[in-house]
Amino acid sequence: MQAILQAAAQVLAAEGAARFTTARVAERAGVSIGSLYQYFPNKAAILFRLQSDEWRDTRAMLAALLADTSLSPPARLRAAVHAFVASECEEAAMRQALEDAAPLYRDAPEARAVQSEGFAAVLAFLREAAPRANEATLAIAADVMIGTFKAQGKAVSQRVSTPEAVIAHSEAIADMLCAYLATLDRA
Repeated sequence: MQAILQAAAQVLAAEGAARFTTARVAERAGVSIGSLYQYFPNKAAILFRLQSDEWRDTRAMLAALLADTSLSPPARLRAAVHAFVASECEEAAMRQALEDAAPLYRDAPEARAVQSEGFAAVLAFLREAAPRANEATLAIAADVMIGTFKAQGKAVSQRVSTPEAVIAHSEAIADMLCAYLATLDRA
């Protein structure tokens, strides 16, 4: 199954969502179409698996960084921003292709479950970092932070071309979110 997923990622990056087919994936993986269908009933299932794996990897990375109590909350947030933006830049071509295919799986219960895990990790971080803030404020803050991560990570990955510029943009995003974090605990 891993060979099929690797082949699917290669086909998606090379061909895009519009030309992504199970036949191309099977050919790239060196398996019969019947073998592919033993693991994935259709192309939407393959695309969802690629996307959910990416979401899980990103969520695990961010959760680990945000939960590292050896660092201060602002240092954890800064590390998470840098890691997220870097991963968005590394996966820009794949992410765009998956976004093009998103209507095939975006509203699946499994997709919502993975996204809610990410929200829970950010909310847990915020509860610790801003213990005086109420739950409603923290929920809004988690939503704002996740939205900022996604929007700015995507924007940087699409228009920033040098590693130095990626770092500079990541620092600016981190500065903004750390300033916002500082206001939350004053509530």
